[in-house]
Amino acid sequence: MTVQTDPSKKAAAALDLTLDDAPELVRPRRKGIYILPNLFTLAGLFGGFYAIVMAMNGHFEQAAIGVFCAMVLDSLDGRVARMTNTQSAFGEQMDSLSDMVSFGAAPALIVYEWALKDMGKLGWIAAFVYCSGAALRLARFNTNIAVVDKRFFQGLPSPAAAALVMGLIWVVTDQGETARSVPGMIFLACGFTLYAGLTMVTNIPFYSFKEVNFKRTVPFIVIVAIALAMAVITIHPPIVLFGVFVLYGLSGYGVYIWRRVKGKPVSVISTSTDEPEESGLHR
Repeated sequence: MTVQTDPSKKAAAALDLTLDDAPELVRPRRKGIYILPNLFTLAGLFGGFYAIVMAMNGHFEQAAIGVFCAMVLDSLDGRVARMTNTQSAFGEQMDSLSDMVSFGAAPALIVYEWALKDMGKLGWIAAFVYCSGAALRLARFNTNIAVVDKRFFQGLPSPAAAALVMGLIWVVTDQGETARSVPGMIFLACGFTLYAGLTMVTNIPFYSFKEVNFKRTVPFIVIVAIALAMAVITIHPPIVLFGVFVLYGLSGYGVYIWRRVKGKPVSVISTSTDEPEESGLHR
């Protein structure tokens, strides 16, 4: 006697067999974000935002301090990431965006509110030159990071440019003065803003201090020198820090002239590129 089998039951049995034999689907693991270096980056971003808010309320000394604090935090996030092996593409992009706010938009807006708005159209043009210079400098840095000599920056780094502009504001406000109360200060502020903005997009080499390795031992005299440097800064932080960054802002041109005189190459590009569309970035 032949037993009739329901076709639907046969199909269901075959489907169950197929599902049992199929390999288990593995869901892709979500990529996380390293907390420690990004905390420093976020703190630096807050420093730039805090500086803008303080300037909007007329507290320019606090605004300058906010930008300088952002500089310290910006110098730490990358080192912390390398020391803890927590580098990531997300962290690199986050750092660039934070730098654009803290060292690009914030100094431009603050110096405009402090002095440049009294110059009319020339004032906001100078502020825009600085802001656009910072954006171009950061974009070029991200593009050339693989080919630039690690010992030097190509152009004035944006934190140092911000220190030139904000340091001037800090020194003047610390003395109880304003841009309008000091003769010629408005034009001096405009000059500093244009100098910082344009120097960021030059090819002048500025020493990067990236050769300093915190994992290596150093002579005892180095620790003594650091202690003395900290003591000198505490004498009068606004003037000392402003003086240091003015010297650094001029040092690149000194290095450029010295290399020219010695007949050494002045370009900081250590590796050439064969791509014609990028050749203009490396000259």
